[in-house]
Amino acid sequence: MGRSTRKAAGGDRHMLRHAVLLGLAGLAGSCSRPPPAEAPPRADDPVPVPKEPSILSVPVDIDSGAIRQAAERAIPRQLWTINQHSPRCIPPQKVKILGAKLNVTPAISCTIVGVVTRGPIRLRGEGRDIIADVPIHAQISARDVGGLLKGETATGSALAHARIKLDLGKDWKPRGTVRLHYDWTKAPGIDFLGQRITFTDEADRKLRPIVGTLERDLPRELARANVPAQVEQLWRKSFAVLSLNEKNPPVWMRVSPIKILYNGYTVRESRVRFNLGIEAITETFVGNRPDATEPTPLPPPAAGRTDGQFHFFIPVTADYRELEPVIMRALTKRSQRPFDLPAIGPVIARFEKVEAYGTTGGRIAVGLTLTARPAKGGKAQEVHGRIWMTAMPRNAPNSPEVHFDALTVTGNTDALSGDLLLALGNSPAVGALIAQSLTQNFSKDIAELLGKIRRAIDEKRAGEFLITTDLDQVEIGQIKAFGQGLHLPVRAKGTARIAYKPQS
Repeated sequence: MGRSTRKAAGGDRHMLRHAVLLGLAGLAGSCSRPPPAEAPPRADDPVPVPKEPSILSVPVDIDSGAIRQAAERAIPRQLWTINQHSPRCIPPQKVKILGAKLNVTPAISCTIVGVVTRGPIRLRGEGRDIIADVPIHAQISARDVGGLLKGETATGSALAHARIKLDLGKDWKPRGTVRLHYDWTKAPGIDFLGQRITFTDEADRKLRPIVGTLERDLPRELARANVPAQVEQLWRKSFAVLSLNEKNPPVWMRVSPIKILYNGYTVRESRVRFNLGIEAITETFVGNRPDATEPTPLPPPAAGRTDGQFHFFIPVTADYRELEPVIMRALTKRSQRPFDLPAIGPVIARFEKVEAYGTTGGRIAVGLTLTARPAKGGKAQEVHGRIWMTAMPRNAPNSPEVHFDALTVTGNTDALSGDLLLALGNSPAVGALIAQSLTQNFSKDIAELLGKIRRAIDEKRAGEFLITTDLDQVEIGQIKAFGQGLHLPVRAKGTARIAYKPQS
């Protein structure tokens, strides 16, 4: 009985040890299955569409012939006539006798007649002035010179200028003011029969009344160019949506004018160019073509620069779905040899799935489903699970080179030794590999996209209007992870103008 009792006691101890082992195993099993680690929250914020203020240069040209015709009509060909009697056309002839001068002939009178005409009017520009050069010619004759001479004739010339300044009223109709100007330093005239006959004062007296006529007729002639209608068409046509890139991805720019600017005019050969500019909001969209903004009524002109400084936004966005296979290929290639983990040794890993998306705080989240085991272990030591990594994308100022830092790792596995996966995720080898696979040099993408945009909007026709742009500066902003993708903002600057170019 004592022996049986010992056997029973030994059996009880064996059962107890077995129960303890089972309990430890159960405890170990429960520890190997912790509550699943929550995936980082998904961000749903869209990629921002900034509204950039831009100025489109929209010069309006009119034929300067309208101004010349107005001057031609207002200034008659024959400016005035001369018909005056002079008692001393020929002064008395004198002789010197004994130191004294004596008249030997009396002064001879005559009648001076003549006509002053103008030649063809020429236009030119001088700063903000339009100069109408008026050549003046005079032909003067003497008649009945003391009954001795049939007549003497002389000619002379001068140059007068009508300085015309244009302006645009609130109704966009051109207006003009005129003032006379003479640039001669010596009064023009004729040396005739011993006397000087000038016609500066006469020219001013005869031409000055013409100023009022020219100021009245000039707007009438300029109205033939129909400047308000041209500006109205330019304004309406500027509410446009332009294609910056047709595909991969499609990129659109919407132009929404808010005011129209006037900054004087210039005279170029036979044209008068009104320097106009449209201040507009430019927005860039990726994907579907946006609707154009509904045109607003033409506002009155506003003062401002019209240098055509054009700004727009170029989105360079990487879709997370496109990043997943990039990461997977890098991990698969690297997994062909063991990962050397500190304090653990060589570890063999097999990567099965990659999931990437934008999370909060401008970070990117990457989920890895994988299996790992020590290189010297067998199948029994495999650990299966998922780890989550988040990182912050960064780039240097004005640089397309992107890198990722501030890496954090969380996860859950199916074994007590699942810390192996977390150690693997935290290892410099894996962390650097994922960061490197996420790192993209956007230089090539940006250069390619800018090339497409330059070609697309170098000359863009919109009906009878031609929009011409020239990009000359690109600024790269800070990369950030949004819900819609990994986004690198790029702003381009250049010049743009809209010209009226009817199709032939």
